Amino acid sequence: MRLFSYKGFSMVIMLRDEHCPPHVHVDAGTWSARFKFSFWHNSVELWDVVPHTRRPPVAVLEGLRHALGRPAHLRRARGVWWDKLHTVCLDHQIWDWQTSEVVVVKRIASTTWMIGSACYEPETNKTLLALIGVPEGVEIQL
Repeated sequence: MRLFSYKGFSMVIMLRDEHCPPHVHVDAGTWSARFKFSFWHNSVELWDVVPHTRRPPVAVLEGLRHALGRPAHLRRARGVWWDKLHTVCLDHQIWDWQTSEVVVVKRIASTTWMIGSACYEPETNKTLLALIGVPEGVEIQL
């Protein structure tokens, strides 16, 4: 599904056989790129680039990354991903209450809890986390 266009490049979310982490695709013919986004923070990062014949300039990739990071574009990407794929790709990851982030840890600390389930509310632009063993959940305003 096409999300938006930036300088002639279309950013899309594939709706068939898509997988985590949440990401968008750009296919420029001579190269393609994927950009990751999240349901717990507002950063966007370049995931990978496949040069079919030549790699694009860094300025083009940075422009695409910044375009996806615009609040309206990021909100649309999250809404499409949630509506069509029904996941925010956070289940069974570890949430740290102290730092308010998903963490990769080798050992569990007193401030970390496993995410049992997560959902996105497009209307309010919020992600809700249900933590295993914790009565109250986490609400993340994006």
